[in-house]
Amino acid sequence: MKVVGFAGYSGSGKTTLVEQLIPELRLHGLRVSVVKHAHHKFDIDHVGKDTWRHREAGAYEVAVASDRRMALMREFEQEHTPSVHELLAELDPRVDWVLVEGFKESDLPKIEIWRAASPDYRERPALYPHDPCIVAVATDAPLPPVPTALPVLNLDDPHAVVQWLLAQGARFDYVPDRAEACE
Repeated sequence: MKVVGFAGYSGSGKTTLVEQLIPELRLHGLRVSVVKHAHHKFDIDHVGKDTWRHREAGAYEVAVASDRRMALMREFEQEHTPSVHELLAELDPRVDWVLVEGFKESDLPKIEIWRAASPDYRERPALYPHDPCIVAVATDAPLPPVPTALPVLNLDDPHAVVQWLLAQGARFDYVPDRAEACE
């Protein structure tokens, strides 16, 4: 399994890029999973549905499956934010690539998303000068905000981003207990 993170501020285009990368990777016959960091209380279930009713009744976990999909919902008895590594351990190990959105503080190799058009960006510092886990910058600007020797990818060209990922594939091999994170 290969794992790459996508880090950046809200509104930078992480979700859009990940959404565009999935079909590009699938064109290469690859199985793709996504791990996304959500903020605070979120729900994928709907009031009144059986799974919602089971969770509301106090079930710790609810698994629902059909002939087309499976979902597992787990209620934490105490507040707990799982690490990205805990979430990766929950995935089917037969996946080829995992795209991790968010978790910008993680020790995974990451691509920073930098959208120059975002007004908030003028006030926010780039992450890559201080994060050794960032291995490239994807931007819509002609130049990144801070000079860098890192590869600079075109945020608006998901095909080129996938080609770069595939060419760098070994760099993204995931070994859960590897001590040399981000190397």
